Amino acid sequence: MLLMIFVNDLWSLTGVPLWLEHARADQDFLGFSDIVFPCFLFIVGMSIPYAMRNRLARGENYHQVLRHIALRSFALLVMGVFTVNINNLNVEASGLSREAFQILMVIGFFLIWNVYPKSENRKKYLYLGMQLTGVLLLILLVYFFKGGKDGMGLMTPQWWGILGLIGWTYLITAPIYLFARKSPVLLLLFWFLFTLLNIAEHARWLHTPIPGGGAFQGFAFAGIAASLLTDRADTTEKRQKLPFLYIGIGILLLMAGFALRNFFIISKIQATPTWVFLCNAIAFGFFAVIYFVVDMKGKGNWFNLIKPAGTSTLTCYLIPYVYYSIATFAFTLPLFLKTGAVGLLKSFVYAMIIIGITALLGELKIKLKI
Repeated sequence: MLLMIFVNDLWSLTGVPLWLEHARADQDFLGFSDIVFPCFLFIVGMSIPYAMRNRLARGENYHQVLRHIALRSFALLVMGVFTVNINNLNVEASGLSREAFQILMVIGFFLIWNVYPKSENRKKYLYLGMQLTGVLLLILLVYFFKGGKDGMGLMTPQWWGILGLIGWTYLITAPIYLFARKSPVLLLLFWFLFTLLNIAEHARWLHTPIPGGGAFQGFAFAGIAASLLTDRADTTEKRQKLPFLYIGIGILLLMAGFALRNFFIISKIQATPTWVFLCNAIAFGFFAVIYFVVDMKGKGNWFNLIKPAGTSTLTCYLIPYVYYSIATFAFTLPLFLKTGAVGLLKSFVYAMIIIGITALLGELKIKLKI
């Protein structure tokens, strides 16, 4: 999440090294920014077995778990549609600035999906009223939205946005895991099938309506595989071998990715199989390092400073929409703070400020959860 906030701020800089930025759609290149979202989906996959296990352990049945999956996915899809339409807003036709639209949008999200404390009936009705106010606010934003150069466009899913893509990934992956969780072989088979689906999509053997053509589910199932391997390491000897196992898998995926480069370019925007294999290889390698540092060496406290980015991830992701909107009117940074190495330092400091705001909101009991 720290890296996602950091790379999402690179647009504000000049003189940024090309290897840090996103590659163009037709460019055979893997920029650092092209790696962050796949690693995030990898983590989404890793979290699914633990989340499902906890819900089933609390006594929830399949119907309740599936209902949770559906509601969670719906929330992400709604947020994705709103965020992806911001740049298409026609300010003159809507009578609403982008800054105002973003702030009202985020307020609506927080009113609906904030973690409200359990309380007596009076406050319960107050919280329900706040949620209904959030729903009404989003409906009004849809009503007043006018898009396109002619101001005649309506809000459309487009490419669903980052949150929407996470929603589609979760909506497809989580139910599959729920019903196939007792068979590791079957789960690995699904990873293979989504990978094959992605290859078939880009080889033009078939066309699938799934956003990304199976690429995003491929990342999630790779994460599920990583969690399965972690669970099976039930002895000290096995746990000590895990980092080497992850690195070995990463090397195999890396080799496969470079082999696929003979047929497909590396492209995040096109979600090519080459991009999927290379990013999964990096995710396994990075996880090997994190596992070694945190689980084997017990240095989890090294990450305490950025912990809110992991415990309040959705909150952390949405705060920049408000931050940028306010900053537009509040201040303008001098050019030297937005150029080259100094600019990169600025973006890192900015990411840390966003995490700090997330921590502060958490202390105030303001935290999104879907």
